[in-house]
Amino acid sequence: MSRLDRIFSTAGEENRTVVSIYLTVGFPSLDASLELARAALAGGAELLEIGVPFSDPLADGATIQLAGQRALAQGMTLDRTLDIARDLRKTDDKTPIVMMGYYNPIHSRGVNRFLEQAREAGIDGLI
Repeated sequence: MSRLDRIFSTAGEENRTVVSIYLTVGFPSLDASLELARAALAGGAELLEIGVPFSDPLADGATIQLAGQRALAQGMTLDRTLDIARDLRKTDDKTPIVMMGYYNPIHSRGVNRFLEQAREAGIDGLI
């Protein structure tokens, strides 16, 4: 059973919602992103959604747009986002991690190559 299947199945059996936390990776900094993710997990997050900053975030709200712009200005990349997931997986192999982002960087990298890299990094799903 996948990590996503497990968490939603358990929540359904217990008739409760899943606590999901969203973080824009690279905001306020790369190091802080990892610390914030670990704190969210330690604080009870059952699912972690990590946002990949994008240069033209038209579908995002103002808060995510601003966080993404600041992250990009500090050098945040898709590879660094995958690195964060890898680092999280070193200490947590149970919590689902879902990556939110735009298709453009995935297409540019090559879908199959990206999917292999995401799976290797411990990403459980994409939004």
